[in-house]
Amino acid sequence: MNSRYIDESAKRKLYAESMGRCMNPNCQRELFCKNGDIIEKAHIDPYCKTADNSFENLILLCPSCHTDFDKNNAFTPEEVLGWKRTRREELEKMFSKKYASFEELKKEVVPLLLENQTIFTSYYLKENKVLWDKFEATILSNNRKIKMLLSVNLDLIQCNQQKSHSNLAYIQTFMRHVDEFEATRIDEEKSREVLFPAEIDSMFGIAPVEDAILPSTESLENLIQRLKSQGKFETIVMGIERPYIQMKEEKSIKVFLDDTPRLRQLYYNYNCFKRAKVRLESLNFALKYINSRKISFKFLNETNLREIMIYDKKLIFVYEYCLSQSDIIRLSPEENTVIINLHNWNGNSCISKQAYEMAAAMKVELLTMKAFYGYINKFR
Repeated sequence: MNSRYIDESAKRKLYAESMGRCMNPNCQRELFCKNGDIIEKAHIDPYCKTADNSFENLILLCPSCHTDFDKNNAFTPEEVLGWKRTRREELEKMFSKKYASFEELKKEVVPLLLENQTIFTSYYLKENKVLWDKFEATILSNNRKIKMLLSVNLDLIQCNQQKSHSNLAYIQTFMRHVDEFEATRIDEEKSREVLFPAEIDSMFGIAPVEDAILPSTESLENLIQRLKSQGKFETIVMGIERPYIQMKEEKSIKVFLDDTPRLRQLYYNYNCFKRAKVRLESLNFALKYINSRKISFKFLNETNLREIMIYDKKLIFVYEYCLSQSDIIRLSPEENTVIINLHNWNGNSCISKQAYEMAAAMKVELLTMKAFYGYINKFR
């Protein structure tokens, strides 16, 4: 076997374990530079004696340390083998840290994800094979770091028994992707089994995805209340195609309400999950209809998105299969309030006769969604 031929999987494992630095602990020179890399692969036990090109017999060094080892005999094979163990221990120490909050974890993970994203979009997607080959090693190294960080902080990730509702499921997919990416090479395969899940970038606030709006209006109200208590809430915009909240992190950011992994993680971070009573998508649909008629509305309080004002008229949105007399009593609405039942699956039967009678006695108006459309058009 030619000593220059090293199996691709061995190379990729070397790149991943190096953390992008010369593995001599007294050197640790950066191996990935602006124009590519200065990586040199050294045999711990000489190839001429062992014909061993395995991962275990290879180490990544900078050119100077490689020369000192191979030609100047400055280090023994036993010392160099010890460097591999030292680097492994460094990896575990640096990237096996337990964090108290998702925000602390995010500060460590995001820069690595962003660097990977830049390399992927700048070189791979633009089919710049030469530069992709040079910088792919950086992604391998970053992936190893991210995987270790996530592995010891899984309790900070939102999870659910249903994988389709679980951010932890995306993390597990990402870890399988890292293992596969480390073991195989893209340009030697027609397809990959496990691609990078875009939901990871969503969870960490790097790039939103477009998904379904989570159903619970009450969970969103809880989140707004907690953000307000920490001075992080700025505004909420609803009644548009992609409603969002504006909040402060290190800077002012938009969190779209259909960016499901991101919002799901925020609910988990702030302990906001609450059973859905009023479906948020239905509420936004009604508010979109108001906006489409060029009618202004405002929330009475952002922590109660179910109540709005149009001019001097108060509207309350509910979501009941059949709005009952007891529901009206529980709401205890003021005179001249309008209550709209967003639940429209059973037509006029979504409001009971007794509820209408109670509302009339209380001087309150009840509307089905069909009646709501006509009511809103009266404002024009």
